[in-house]
Amino acid sequence: MPVRPLDGITVVTLEHAIAAPFCTRQLADLGARVIKIERPGTGDFARHYDERVRGLASHFVWTNRSKESVTLDVKHADGARVLEQLVERADIVVQNLAPGAAARLGLSYETLRGRDAAKIVCDISGYGADGPYRDKKAYDLLVQSESGFLSITGSEDEPAKAGCSIADIAAGMYAYSNVLAALIQRQRSGEGCHIEVSLLDAMTEWMGFALYYAFDGAPPPPRTGAAHATIYPYGPFATGDGRSVMLGVQNEREWQAFCERVLARPELADDERFAGNSARVRSRHELKGVIEQVFSTLTAEQVVERLDTAQIANARVNTVADVWAHPQLAARDRWAQIDSPAGSVPAMLPPGAPGAFSPAMGAVPALGEHTDAVLGEIGYDTATIAALREAGAV
Repeated sequence: MPVRPLDGITVVTLEHAIAAPFCTRQLADLGARVIKIERPGTGDFARHYDERVRGLASHFVWTNRSKESVTLDVKHADGARVLEQLVERADIVVQNLAPGAAARLGLSYETLRGRDAAKIVCDISGYGADGPYRDKKAYDLLVQSESGFLSITGSEDEPAKAGCSIADIAAGMYAYSNVLAALIQRQRSGEGCHIEVSLLDAMTEWMGFALYYAFDGAPPPPRTGAAHATIYPYGPFATGDGRSVMLGVQNEREWQAFCERVLARPELADDERFAGNSARVRSRHELKGVIEQVFSTLTAEQVVERLDTAQIANARVNTVADVWAHPQLAARDRWAQIDSPAGSVPAMLPPGAPGAFSPAMGAVPALGEHTDAVLGEIGYDTATIAALREAGAV
């Protein structure tokens, strides 16, 4: 079997919820050995968010395949010694504990670098290691709010959150990409580094267009539901059979084709109310009425056929159930099966995985499933492990 890019790399992670687990799962996809430290008895609290995947939590199944679960009470003296031994052998340490908790456990970059200059340490937090917001709790929705995301998302009357954990995902992706960059740098210099990623930093970067659009006191993008705030027509439009079609017109060539071949109203291409994107945005309510008047005489399939003929970008407004059965994903074999404590479950293959190797796609671990095996590797015999368990250290 071809080697994976991170074969031979060991990650020890003290993680919970989404941002750090999403980062480390992707490292595991590339072949890294990821040892996940969990609290004895309860584990990562994301294990208990719901029971939607045959009794397992949806978030946990998504972000924790291919990992080894080791239970440790890191505040217990014996548990802390085990953690120190595991970290000593790791190439990378990832944590998203409460602010200051990692330092109290001896896991600060300064401490670990003093023992091993090649160590890569990635700290993920809500707001960063300093500043007035350092100690504030920072759940995904709270950071969506603090970053201004809610102010531009939703309807004209009410803001709306993203339907997925977008702040956690953003931070997890930046952590993942920076860990990969740090590994490349270590190959050149022989030295590790400290990576610090905050959810607020990640979401503010993703807000870049909106920030510049509102630059120097200019009005921000308005909330426009599922439609684009600054390009029009770009969004969902009702059709005569009670469905909706999503479409996007990006330039004047497409606008002319849309008028002629989709609306069958070629005179609109030269209408001053709609001459250029800025004019169409200003007249969006009037233009929406024109479009939906035409679409009201057509089914969604007929609208899509016209859009395809005119080479206008479009999409169906799918449900989550539709995505499980999406013909494009099926045609490209994007689904695999992975093991879990509840049996085999589907999992999407990592986007963009190079063809030179297969992603790991290992099992979702049961809580503490690998404790005995991992401790055995570092010299603990069966009797000692049993004593640690009896003492509540593992």
